[in-house]
Amino acid sequence: MSESKDVWVFIEQEGGRIADVSLELVSKGRELADRLGSELWALLCGEGVEHLARNVIETGADRVLLAQDRELRLYRTLPFAKLLTGLVQERGPYILLFGATPVGRDLGPRVASAVRSGLTADCTDLQIGDYESKKDGVVYKDLLMQIRPAFGGNLIATIVNPRHRPQMATVREGVMRTRPAEPGRAGTIERVGVTFGAADLALEVLSREIRESTVHLKDATVIVSGGAGVGTKEDFELVRELAAVLGGEVGASRAAVDSGIIGKEHQVGQTGTTVRPRLYVAAGISGSIQHRAGMSESNKIIAINTDPEAPIFQIAQYKILGDLAEVIPLMIGALREKAK
Repeated sequence: MSESKDVWVFIEQEGGRIADVSLELVSKGRELADRLGSELWALLCGEGVEHLARNVIETGADRVLLAQDRELRLYRTLPFAKLLTGLVQERGPYILLFGATPVGRDLGPRVASAVRSGLTADCTDLQIGDYESKKDGVVYKDLLMQIRPAFGGNLIATIVNPRHRPQMATVREGVMRTRPAEPGRAGTIERVGVTFGAADLALEVLSREIRESTVHLKDATVIVSGGAGVGTKEDFELVRELAAVLGGEVGASRAAVDSGIIGKEHQVGQTGTTVRPRLYVAAGISGSIQHRAGMSESNKIIAINTDPEAPIFQIAQYKILGDLAEVIPLMIGALREKAK
């Protein structure tokens, strides 16, 4: 494959709506492409999705590769993998990014294996930088620094792929900010041919069942999170009650999830969901660096903890030193009284 410095983003869409993580990646991809002095390309696949291309361009893409076919209406591994693998082998991108969604986690490794490149999963940050090989002293310029938690979230690793292209990664939803759209921004829409054989269509979708998530942490304006300090599932009802009074969502630390107090869909942090609400209440959460990385950009943070040295107090605007079993009922009572 010929060397280029173009950055590619796979655009995931469902029912004519672009996934939030794809627009987040277009925004980050724009930043990476500008750093490299290259173009940002987006791959948009589906049936009747041409109208989405303008949205992608206005968010930052220079070129949209548009593949439309009835066989691409619903995601299936084989036809999507064949299409993307062919495009990558033909065009030779420098970087290729996917959202760390069920689709991205399925498709990304397929393409990486087919083109014999590497892929870093579940990245929380991407940067461009130089790398010097300790083995031979060679300095590789302008590599993709693929940053992600490792060893159960206890370490932050930076991974590079100096010798193979494209450099590939899947990126978690919510860790990148979506840039404001630029109406009228110039860009090119290029239609690409689609050809599938019988082997590519071996899997047939007979029916689908879609269940919407009942937890919406990423877009919540108020989140009340509980940690291991809450104690038990029964005690966690205090956290749920405070969230209900505030009209917010219920979050949790990894420690609370690992202890079985609450489900993983509520987890906030580097190994969970990254959030930026107007108000974040941390109850019984010590505030490990992994948790703080996922909520430190909240506009206002209230921390409730019995430990005056708890790291969460370092970033909280309002620090309440006390037992949450006593503090939260007082907060709930005051809020209900005010609402009368």
